[in-house]
Amino acid sequence: MEKTFNLTRREDGIAILTMDVPGETMNTLKAEFGPEISEILSEIKGDSSIRGLVLISGKKDSFVAGADISMLDACQTAGDAKALSQQGHVVFNELEALNIPVVAAIHGACLGGGLELALACHLRVCSDDGKTMLGVPEVQLGLLPGGGGTQRLPRLVGITTALDMMLTGKQIRPKQALKMGLVNDVVPQTILLQTAVEMALAGKRTAKPVKKSLVNQLLEGTGFGRNIIFDQAAKQVAKKTQGNYPAPAKIIDCVRQGMAKGMQKGLEVEASHFAELVVSKESEALRSIFFATTEMKKETGAEGATPRKVKKAVILGGGLMGGGIASVTTTKAKIPARVKDINEKGLSNALSYAYKLLDKGVKRRHMTPAVRDNLMALMTTTTEYKGVKDADIVVEAVFEDLALKHQMVKDIERECGEHTIFASNTSSLPIGQIAQAASRPENVIGLHYFSPVEKMPLVEVITHAKTSPETIATTVAFARKQGKTPIVVQDGAGFYVNRILALYMNEAAQLLLEGQSIEHLDKALVKFGFPVGPITLLDEVGIDVGAKIAPILEKELGERFKAPAAFDKLLSDDRKGRKNGKGFYQYAAGNKASSKKKAVDESVYAVLGIKPGMDKDLSAVAERCVVQMLNEAVRCLDDGIIASPRDGDIGAIFGIGFPPFLGGPFHYIDTLGADNLVNILERYQAQYGDRFEPCPRLKAMAAERTRFF
Repeated sequence: MEKTFNLTRREDGIAILTMDVPGETMNTLKAEFGPEISEILSEIKGDSSIRGLVLISGKKDSFVAGADISMLDACQTAGDAKALSQQGHVVFNELEALNIPVVAAIHGACLGGGLELALACHLRVCSDDGKTMLGVPEVQLGLLPGGGGTQRLPRLVGITTALDMMLTGKQIRPKQALKMGLVNDVVPQTILLQTAVEMALAGKRTAKPVKKSLVNQLLEGTGFGRNIIFDQAAKQVAKKTQGNYPAPAKIIDCVRQGMAKGMQKGLEVEASHFAELVVSKESEALRSIFFATTEMKKETGAEGATPRKVKKAVILGGGLMGGGIASVTTTKAKIPARVKDINEKGLSNALSYAYKLLDKGVKRRHMTPAVRDNLMALMTTTTEYKGVKDADIVVEAVFEDLALKHQMVKDIERECGEHTIFASNTSSLPIGQIAQAASRPENVIGLHYFSPVEKMPLVEVITHAKTSPETIATTVAFARKQGKTPIVVQDGAGFYVNRILALYMNEAAQLLLEGQSIEHLDKALVKFGFPVGPITLLDEVGIDVGAKIAPILEKELGERFKAPAAFDKLLSDDRKGRKNGKGFYQYAAGNKASSKKKAVDESVYAVLGIKPGMDKDLSAVAERCVVQMLNEAVRCLDDGIIASPRDGDIGAIFGIGFPPFLGGPFHYIDTLGADNLVNILERYQAQYGDRFEPCPRLKAMAAERTRFF
């Protein structure tokens, strides 16, 4: 059997331990490595000619990307998971207990179990390469660092910094890592190994004490002060997670107990907490999302089709969406983008939009001004169709008007090549209707981004009956290069995300008209797990946008999409939401980021002709909105709008912030049980009418007791 770990000895007495998992592009830690490492460590202990040890990766661009997550799914019980953590502790303790200097030479991703391995070494040096990132992202999978990370990290970089890393899962760049004392040196990759060897020869250095702020020195130095840190962290976590995620509180407890009762006790607590999290339904849901997105990265979106290379993109429209799309094209995908708008104002908007985003990177020292300017140079502008004929893809982000979009299709077919893809960023118009004006309909596709483009991870790639497989594959690959998670959906009003969102929003509106207060509605759905409540969302997206989409959905999909008539009163009162500073909430002029929570604009109740009455139970409010979304998601699957429950889950989580710890609408229906969901819907149907009627597929699943996964 091929070995993962290879030990070579140098003349100067330094041994190099190279980790290289056979047949994988990245190193990940697997349970079965335990015995292999222990054997090597006892060989090192027994060889007095070895004066020091350097750990390095045999992979080109990664140190160790973390533990192999599929081994967690293999755990049948909490006991199995606890044994995994304890086995890691034994091996890392043995490594740390070696009486020769042990140095980790880090290049590329050093995450999760990979960083825990590096922490068990006595010294760490990393390359100054952009690919080098250090972090403990376990919390994002509903877990905690189970290889001693909750104990070694706070002892190395301080409690406050360690908690920040573990509770956010953020990744640390080399310069930052050096500043916080996470690594002892940062050098160019060419001399990484040489530096590590020199460090091992120089012997164990005691780590320089980390420069902490005065407040942190005072707080971390005493038991009383540490309790303040832990209590504050616990408060912030409770506010942020709404009690929906168990991992953060357990991370705090591991550090708290370890700091109070010592390393040994800390490791015991870590192993037990880790085990409970591995078998929790929250972590299971979060891991299912991880596996789904990993699997999707390998798919082209069209069986057997190969994507064409995109060397140049054209963006039509320099508005908010156009500017955002142009920005991710140049900055993330590093593909030249030409923005075309009818007036100069639109063009300067698009340029300043992209510049502002890049300049943030310069201000935070993530990039140099020269890199910023080179990326800006990839974006050019024009008011006429000049310099567009070699475009491989054109993304249209103009006003939602069918005649205008038809004109755009004709212009592009006239000005560009026969293979140029025409991708429309429409949120509501069927792509088939846009393609009717095309002489090459096989090149026409939908590419629906969500606002703000640079932040929202999802795009819907919408195919109509005549879109060619090659067009689909090329568009999916283009979206991925922009850093997006694309799902391929079939053409239809509202596509997938806006269609399931519309019924959820309508139900929230009905509850508002029945006398639920605005704050209460938003609070109910944030508590349920959405990032923002439905009324806040409507203000953000724009009340006018909602009003425009509703009739289109109603016309195409029927009565259940009818928006409450009272909402017309909002528009006649010129309330569009945040964009014109008038909506459900108050937007004080010039006061963009007030730390206080936004206040409700109480005058909106009079406009709608309602008085807020008694607030219903939070979970009852949330349930009524959410079951509408679940029912419609199953309809979309039935109508073939989405290809699979997996795509439906990813679309809802990345597109509208469906609570990740529930795994997406389809995973959540499995948790609830189709029969329970049908009962809830039928109860509401009797009470509020047929918009709650469970769809046929749900009824069948309830009768046959079947699941999606």
